[in-house]
Amino acid sequence: MNWRDYITSDPTIMFGKPVIKGTRVPVDLVLEKLGNGETIEQLLKSYPRVTQEALYACLLFASETVKNEVVYAQAG
Repeated sequence: MNWRDYITSDPTIMFGKPVIKGTRVPVDLVLEKLGNGETIEQLLKSYPRVTQEALYACLLFASETVKNEVVYAQAG
């Protein structure tokens, strides 16, 4: 799956935050809800225009974003 098929960023929609295409549902909101224990089924019920594939695309987007981030260890 290519997350780019499901996620877009447009400065005229939600100030350019990545959202699920065709909606105003931000990727960070999906990730936050999943992180807080909501299930895919609950999200699909809450956001009927969102598909299961789009929710998985949000996870792939997050994975790719973190994978390419440089993290520097702090001296303890």
